[in-house]
Order: sequence, then C-alpha cells, then structure tokens
Amino acid sequence: MKKPKIKLLEAVALTEDLPARKLRAGEVGTVVELLRGDVYEVEFCNERGETYAELALGEDQIVPLHTRGRALAAVLVRASGR
Repeated sequence: MKKPKIKLLEAVALTEDLPARKLRAGEVGTVVELLRGDVYEVEFCNERGETYAELALGEDQIVPLHTRGRALAAVLVRASGR
C-alpha cells in the first residue's frame, strides 16, 4: 500500500524517539516546510503555542495524522515496518 503524501501544514506524529532532541515517538508536530520530496521541516509546539523543537525529518520518521479512516495504531505499526 502506498503511503499518503505529507502536505504543508499537515499534523504529523513521530514514529521514533529522538533522544538527542528530547522528542519521543507519538509527539505531534506540524509540517512547516517541504524541503525535498521525502524531507520535511516539522515544528513542535507546547500548549501555549511556543516552539520547543523544529527540525528536518524524513518521511520514514513521521506519519500524517489524517489516516483516511484507518485506526491510527494500524498506521503507526505499518510506518514502523513491524
């Protein structure tokens, strides 16, 4: 099954922990820039709207939260390759 294309300003979730950036799998961010075909600048904000992380991530590190009717857990498992 082809993975849906991630779009600008789309909400995404991390599929892996990034300890160096103090980010954990499941954290939700917003795509703020399309860098290349498979690389996206993603911004992570707290509940006050303050950015606490912004970094380039590959499409294998994130999953769009719009799951087109599929359960999010199934999408995350598929994205992790398990």
